[in-house]
Amino acid sequence: MAYLDIHFYAIMMLFSGLHFRCAAAAMIGGMAVSISFAEGPYRNRDNPDPNDAAEGSYPIAYHKPTVAEITADLVRLRHFLESAMPARVVDRQTRQPIMDLTTPVASAVADRGEADAFNPLAYEVGVLHSGMLSAAVATGDRGFSDFTARQLQFIADTLPYFTAQAAAFGIRGNSDQAILEPKALDDCGAMTAALLRARREHVGPDLQPVIDRWSDFIAHKQFRLPDGAFARRRPMPVSIWSDDFYMAVPALAEMGRTTGDRAWFDDAARAVQQMSARVFRPQTGLFTHGWDANSPDLPEFYWGRANGWAMLAMCDLLDVLPPDHPAFNDIMTRLRTQIRAISALQSGRGLWHQMLDRNDSYLETSASAMFVYGIAHAINRGWISPVTYGSIAQTGWLGLSAQINAKGQVENTCVGTTFAGDQTYYYNRPVSVYAVHGYGPVLLAGSEMIRLLQNPAIEIQLKNRTYYYVPKEVNSREAARQEDPPLR
Repeated sequence: MAYLDIHFYAIMMLFSGLHFRCAAAAMIGGMAVSISFAEGPYRNRDNPDPNDAAEGSYPIAYHKPTVAEITADLVRLRHFLESAMPARVVDRQTRQPIMDLTTPVASAVADRGEADAFNPLAYEVGVLHSGMLSAAVATGDRGFSDFTARQLQFIADTLPYFTAQAAAFGIRGNSDQAILEPKALDDCGAMTAALLRARREHVGPDLQPVIDRWSDFIAHKQFRLPDGAFARRRPMPVSIWSDDFYMAVPALAEMGRTTGDRAWFDDAARAVQQMSARVFRPQTGLFTHGWDANSPDLPEFYWGRANGWAMLAMCDLLDVLPPDHPAFNDIMTRLRTQIRAISALQSGRGLWHQMLDRNDSYLETSASAMFVYGIAHAINRGWISPVTYGSIAQTGWLGLSAQINAKGQVENTCVGTTFAGDQTYYYNRPVSVYAVHGYGPVLLAGSEMIRLLQNPAIEIQLKNRTYYYVPKEVNSREAARQEDPPLR
């Protein structure tokens, strides 16, 4: 008998620098065939046959996660943050706590915690609080909302002190400068959304004066283009960043929900449409990082986190935008278009690349978490089909879970990144466990995955060694043909 080894997959993958092992032998047409699988430490624990030669192995865990496992990941993350963000005032020079908050001193600052990374008023902390509030609801663990309550109480308790400090010594270097003199959306947008959500959940003190100041800045004082589009004066004289979908839109949307005034919804919807007109690319389904008014030929850079900000913002807006709003269907269509494009770019490790269209750029955590959240949330809200996207969200979460280390730190998050003009800059941005941008999105993603696993309308089936998210009200054959739900 003639014997033939077939290594097509191994040969293909060897070109990518991966190693292979022979996993099984089979008989095909009278010939013995050795089957090569990608080398990896994980096999699917849900497979009832541990000796199934056709199962293969994976570079990340490949199974259906449990609610308990996701909750444990999120609790571990929270415990790290509880120790890393002390919520206290210290002396800038000595780092010693200042207990007397009746007489301001020039060197007093809010303690930014471990590695000086956790500014209590930073936009990434605003996302963190939104994630904590979501996790509290999804897990039923008040430890998450208590974290936000402590941090917001610290802001309330120290605002009079830092206000007096600014009056005595000037605003420069003041820890509450973002409240006292906001200068950009980064100073207030994400935090405004978080404060409004906390108030709705009755978490922490009511910081209405801060909400009033910040919402007024967003609506009336932030730099805009003549058509009203949110824009920046840095680093270019006139530019639009995709980041500002999240820095502006959720706050406007939450103001609309809180006040019932449709003018807030109108502004939020216009912001999505006006910025999209300049940075969304229908041919790719993606958002380029920015638009420069003085450089119309600027190359397009599909930075992952910029796309994540846009996806989060559209989800937040569609959650509260009245379905009869004239912009509702347009924004829903754009979100679905982006989700479809993003899903096709997911890597074999469940994560997405720093530059979405460049597979040689590194896998980045914060953007990946935003995409997992956006996809899972859209499924849970009935905006997209679970049949098409359920397993993508699941494998995305498994990739994210591997980025939460034993201390609860989130690894491989890109640090702060400006709107740049060359790929080399984006490719080589550092990653850090102290890039706070990763923590809120991971909390959001995990919380939404818990909701997806508990979604009473969906059955998760294991067939042919992979997963199918099937609506319970239709049979599998119909589910396989299901398209996105109709627009409302």
